Amino acid sequence: MKRDQEEDDDIVCLDESFFINDNYQLTTFTFGSQVLELFCLNSASTDFDLTGQLVWPGAMLLNDYLSKNAEMLQGCSVIELGSGVGITGILCSRFCREVVLTDHNEEVLKARTQQYISVQEHLILNKNIELHASSENRNCTELAAKKLEWGSSAQIKQILDQHSGGFDLVLGADIYILTNTYYFEIFG
Repeated sequence: MKRDQEEDDDIVCLDESFFINDNYQLTTFTFGSQVLELFCLNSASTDFDLTGQLVWPGAMLLNDYLSKNAEMLQGCSVIELGSGVGITGILCSRFCREVVLTDHNEEVLKARTQQYISVQEHLILNKNIELHASSENRNCTELAAKKLEWGSSAQIKQILDQHSGGFDLVLGADIYILTNTYYFEIFG
């Protein structure tokens, strides 16, 4: 009996906060003449869907291309899929008239109330949008984050209802689109 009790004492139960890394670092990125400072993780580990909290190589390549071809963005309306920390959408806000950043990951998207603390903490994507909201380099009249779970007709409809003119450009880096989702039904 005593041995069973000792084994029970060794059991550790982890809550979801164990898997959430919010040790964001202000990091500087340079694309041509454009310098962006963003909060993001600098960790290569993505053990528990931290993918949206990192800047991935595909986003770096896309931003390098966009900064070299910024004239194609002038005055455009853009929606970015899988925005994560917002590096591509925030770069686009320097040239575009409207940018909507989307992601499915609650950890990167919205404000939440921390347990035991009544203060709202704006999570990573909104923090980065706020960081660049008053930037003198921004031409954008709207830079906003929206939840978009691929395959959710309701979320797609809500975005399109708010942006009835649609979008001139759909961007995404380091994303994977399954052909059986509703994405093509709406944007295709």
